[in-house]
Amino acid sequence: MNAEHADQAQGSGPASLPADDGPRPWALLLAAGRGSRMAAATGGTSKQFLLWKDAPLYWHSARTFSRSGVVAGIIFVFPPDALARCEDEVRALDARYPLGLPWKAVSGGAERDDSVRNGLAALPKAVTHILIHDAARPFMSARLVHAVRAGLADGAVAVIPALPVTDTIKMVEDGQVQSTLPRHRLVAVQTPQGFARSELEAAHAARAAGCAAGQEQQPVTDDAMLMEAAGHTVRVVAGEKTNCKITTVEDMALLSPSPSLQPRTGMGYDVHRYAQDAGEPKARPMKLGGIAIDKAPAVLAHSDGDVLLHALCDALLGCAGLGDIGEHFPDADARFDNISSAVLLDQVLTRVRRAGIRPCHADMTIVAQKPRLAAFKDAIRHNVARLLQLPPEAVNVKATTEERLGFTGREEGIKAYAVVSALYDPPAAADAGECHHAS
Repeated sequence: MNAEHADQAQGSGPASLPADDGPRPWALLLAAGRGSRMAAATGGTSKQFLLWKDAPLYWHSARTFSRSGVVAGIIFVFPPDALARCEDEVRALDARYPLGLPWKAVSGGAERDDSVRNGLAALPKAVTHILIHDAARPFMSARLVHAVRAGLADGAVAVIPALPVTDTIKMVEDGQVQSTLPRHRLVAVQTPQGFARSELEAAHAARAAGCAAGQEQQPVTDDAMLMEAAGHTVRVVAGEKTNCKITTVEDMALLSPSPSLQPRTGMGYDVHRYAQDAGEPKARPMKLGGIAIDKAPAVLAHSDGDVLLHALCDALLGCAGLGDIGEHFPDADARFDNISSAVLLDQVLTRVRRAGIRPCHADMTIVAQKPRLAAFKDAIRHNVARLLQLPPEAVNVKATTEERLGFTGREEGIKAYAVVSALYDPPAAADAGECHHAS
């Protein structure tokens, strides 16, 4: 599949954010493991297929990659004997929770590095960078995806997220301590890990050649090991305490519903004036819910002027008691000049989720005499659902006029209302440095 024809891959669609000057990597999602250590507790179900919030664990990572806005496509790597079933499952999930990205499903191999090589072979030829993620880490954030990708954009050929080790670590052999390792030099490594494709493929090829020559090879637990062996510098960025991996039976408690969920409601409102001339300073082409509206008046705004996403941001902030969009992204700040409102929404989502808020429904109304929006409502609904990581049935979009009354009736501007329903899970455990996730 060539990059020029990437839109022919399964699930093709628009990315959530426009490309910038950095690389747009594809994500390689490893979901081919057998999970034998947990088989008794899961009834034989591999951990990446355990259901959480009505979807398998691997799908939560796929949705986070989609919401990040910097990933161009996804390769799913599944067990060979389950590939057809898993591909059908991804197709059904993508219909309900649209990724808005091209994707492809391929078979894994006998070992982790075999699965990675199979995934690399399925990438479009023009792809230059790759993010590799373990499907058993469903809690990663879009912020972490951005941090790893930023390291690649800065010229690194290998970037890994890691956390400082807080326990004392000792080397043990035959039940006896051999040495104590210097804790200040140790980190615990996570995924996603980012790589320049050509260098990573060369490192994998070198390992495969060594295996073919009968050379003894150390087991590979992450791809950074191969880059280290090839002599490349591996850059480290800050990981996340909440980016836990489901590895043991005890870890399954992270998937259990929290008993402390409380309902929250937030209301948002925003308005933008129409430009008299499309060339007027701060005149922006109309977008609603991240969707470009053809043949519509330009709006005056400091950001891109998406009145619907601005109202949605305020509703989300209201659920968390975090003020309003103007406090977080003031229009006097040059950093937000013509910024995508999808970027602002992503930052708002990060803040409200850190505050323990989980959005579960959004109801929005657009008020404008022109343009007519009936033809756009379905696209807006699905795109907002994708940005919020909600199924389309949890998002409602309405459009109305005011019968030529008021400033909207005089075709002087556009306004929007949003009401968000959410659940609040007090983040006490997360504050204590533990993994804690509302179901």
